[in-house]
Order: sequence, then structure tokens, then C-alpha cells
Amino acid sequence: MRPLLNRLRLQTGRIALMAIPATAAAHFSSSSKLDGKASSEPQHFDYLVIGGGSGGVASARRAAAYGAKVALVEYKALGGTCVNVGCVPKKVMFNTAILAEQMQEAGHFGFYRRGPLTGAETGRKEAVTETFGFDWKTIKEARDAYVRRLNGIYATLLRNSTVEVLEGAARFTGPRRVQVGEKEYTADHILIATGGKPVMPKMPGVEHCIHSDGFFALEELPKRVAVVGAGYIAVELAGIFNSLGADTNLFVRYDGPLRPFDQLLRETLMQEMDHAGLHLHKHSTPAGVQKDQKTGKLSVTLTNGQEHKDFDVVLLAIGRSPETESLGVEAGGIATVEKKGYIQADAQQNTSMPGVYALGDVCGKVELTPMAIAAGRRLADRLFGGLDGAQADYANVPTVIFSHPPIGTVGLTEAEAREQYDAKDLKIYTSRFVNLFYGPWPVPPEAKPKTAMKLICVGPEERVVGLHVIGMGADEMLQGFAVALKKGCTKADFDAALAIHPTAAEEFVTLAPWGLSGKKGEKARAKL
Repeated sequence: MRPLLNRLRLQTGRIALMAIPATAAAHFSSSSKLDGKASSEPQHFDYLVIGGGSGGVASARRAAAYGAKVALVEYKALGGTCVNVGCVPKKVMFNTAILAEQMQEAGHFGFYRRGPLTGAETGRKEAVTETFGFDWKTIKEARDAYVRRLNGIYATLLRNSTVEVLEGAARFTGPRRVQVGEKEYTADHILIATGGKPVMPKMPGVEHCIHSDGFFALEELPKRVAVVGAGYIAVELAGIFNSLGADTNLFVRYDGPLRPFDQLLRETLMQEMDHAGLHLHKHSTPAGVQKDQKTGKLSVTLTNGQEHKDFDVVLLAIGRSPETESLGVEAGGIATVEKKGYIQADAQQNTSMPGVYALGDVCGKVELTPMAIAAGRRLADRLFGGLDGAQADYANVPTVIFSHPPIGTVGLTEAEAREQYDAKDLKIYTSRFVNLFYGPWPVPPEAKPKTAMKLICVGPEERVVGLHVIGMGADEMLQGFAVALKKGCTKADFDAALAIHPTAAEEFVTLAPWGLSGKKGEKARAKL
């Protein structure tokens, strides 16, 4: 097999994504190679996409399907953050962690560990004392191989869509004019979809820390780890570490993680973190990190003077910033948000420069892969498909946090609903219960993991404006409910859907009082 240029390489605890898989090299334009001479006449395209992530690729392929002459520029691995150091490898590790939890729970269902076992019984050279263990290297190699395969698939999809791939970093040299390497290109339409990157704070000892990309470069599971951050990335990675057996400490600046999310979700998550043995440090802001030169262990000093010692890894997940620093947006006449650097774009992805568009994480609005894909396709529909006015819908976007347990949410939180509507017009339905999966466990009910749900309704018809769930299976049950909410469903619509029993999802369509919502059920409710 030919070597792959996008192998993950560890450099001072961080990840380096080399440009493009060599297996895809045949699909690249020869014009993208540096020849040391500037082209006298720029090559022109109908559509030039800067960024080979999910949103950029989706938009490029859609435009090409309409017959446009399209090029896509990328200087790292195809697939962007999601494929390489985001959604996909994170979900692989989430699945690994969930499996570890279930193996620990197997005894409640009659399974037990056997040992010692001889080499003949296991097929190994040496005897083992248990039927299972965990080897981080094994899943890392399998995960990285899967990511490399996806890189190749992206290259194939672009080739089959007749999208010309230009390898290198793009920089605007003028309005709708871009330089890649030593060559310049022009286009009728240019899309900026360069994504974002992790932010590292300015503090002493930050060089000893890794960020979320560096998580995927770790060669072994740390025994003791500090995760700093209160967003979904910090919560997800802390959960993975903890479930796989690391002594995990999560440091958050305020009273808990996930502050923008509904309070029911936050409270339940923190309770489950405590039950799982994950150490949550509230009101804890790091001031610096020190490394013991003899042991290699790390210490975290907080702004309040407290010190936490003996960490193998300190992972900082304090936020992300747009990939715009080297893009030359000023030369392209493209306005950005002051200080933060996000590119200003309207609902149809138009920037301040006519013919230049932006979407995804580089805009800082709904930073989710499916949102970027939808925006990219709708932009191509409008520019090349004749669908005037086509644009992505940024309202009621469903999202899942792969925490432990997972969270699903769509629509308004209760706090947002109370700000937007009069209190007398709101009806809040909640439920908290133990999933049947944990039913047979011979432990007190209060010790069993919980599922919590909330339905937020407004008006006499009780239209559903928010739906939130945390617990086993929350990640897989949300999609269908998101469709219903998008269509303007009511509590009566939920009640009219027959429950699927026994499932956790049925709780949403049986929330009490069942079948008595709206004006029609008002008299009956009064008698209960």
C-alpha cells in the first residue's frame, strides 16, 4: 500500500494533519502543484470552494451536479474537523466507552469474568487472568484506519462529481481572486468553508497541555487526566476518559457544564457524573500548568490558589476560533466580526463582498456538521439550480451531546421560553425515571442511572416549542421528534401517537395528563 500523507503525528501533544491521502493524489489537479512560477493568466471557475470539510464538499458536489465548473481548495485532510478530529472519531471513542460501561454492568445480567485462562483457551501465547481487558492502541489504530478510509472516500466522491481539487492553502489577493501556492484562480462565486480550530489560552505552562485535536493523537489512555472546559467537547471527552477507567477531573469556570442548555439536562448530567465517579470542579479557572521534570506529571494551579497534582494529561477545551488568519479576507473585501474573526454572513450565506459566501464554523452560527451541509447545498441550489431564495433553516436545530449519558435537545430551553412567552401561556411537562435496562439491577432505585425528559408547550393548543432528553438512547430517539417539532406539532399530536412499549421514547407520548391537552381537555383536567 502507498503511504498516506494524512497520518496523525504527535507533535508536543498536539495533532498534525498532513495534507491529503496519497491514495487520492491522482484525483488532484496538476495545476495545484508548485512550479515556482506564477501563472500569467488565472484559471477561472464558476464556483471555487475554500475548505474540504463536510459543508464545502457538499456544496461543491451539488454545484457540479448542476453542471457548474467547480474547484475545491484544501491544505489538510479531506473531510474537515468532523471526519478527522471531530464527530466521527469522537463517536468511535464514545461507542468504545459505552461498551466499557456495559461490560462493567454485565454482572447484573448474569455474566461473569473467568480466569485464569490458558494460552490455548485464548489463542494467545500467554495466559490471561480475565476474559477481557482494554488496549487503547487497538482502537486508536482501527479508528485512524477508518478515518483514512473516509478521506479516500471523500476524494473519490469529489472526483466522481468532476470537482477539481487544488491542494494547498488559499489566500485572497483581490475580490473573487484567490492564490493557492504560486498560482492564482478566479471565480464567479467563491465559498469560504474553512471551519474552525481549538483555542489555547495564554497562560504559563500551556505548552504542556493538549487540546481536543490532541485527544486523537494520544498513544495510550492516561491514568489521571484533567479536562478544562464547560462546553460539549469538554463534557464528551471527559466522559470518554472516565468510562474507560481514567481518573477524570473536569474543571469548569462557573456552576456547572453546558450552561446554554436546559436546566433539567444540566442537573441530571451533573448527578450522573457524580454517580459515575467523574470529579467535577466548579468555579475553577486554571491560572497555569506546571510539569515535574523528574516524573513528567502535570499540576494545575487555579486562580483561587488551589493546586491539583499528578496528572498525566491536561486537555484544554475552552472554545474554538474560525480558520481565517491566513485567508487574506481584507484583500478580498470580506468583513469579519471584530476581535472574534468570524466572517459576517447573512441568512443566505452572503458576505459583504458580492459573489463571496461563507458557511459553517467560520461564521460562528450553529456550528454543527449537518447545518453546514444543509447550508452548502442550499447555496448551490440558489446559485446554480435555479431555486431563487433557497436558504438553510437555522431555527429549531436538533443537536445531541455524546455525554454519559447522552443528551438530545431541540427548540427552546425553559429559560428561553419564559423570556419569549408569557408564563400563563406556557405548559411544561417533565418526567424522570429509570430505564428498563437498569430495572433488574439488585441495587436501590436511587443508585440506578436516570432518564429525564421535558416537553415545553405554548398557547391554548399547546404547540411544542422545546424538547429535551438525557439518558440511555437519547441520541437515537431525538431525530424523529425533531421532525415533529419542525412541523409545528402539539401535545395532542404526541398523545395521539401510540406508544411503543417498552421503550424510553414512549414516555414522550404518554406524559401526564395523557390525552387531555388543549381546550378540549380543560374540563376533564380540572376533575383530576
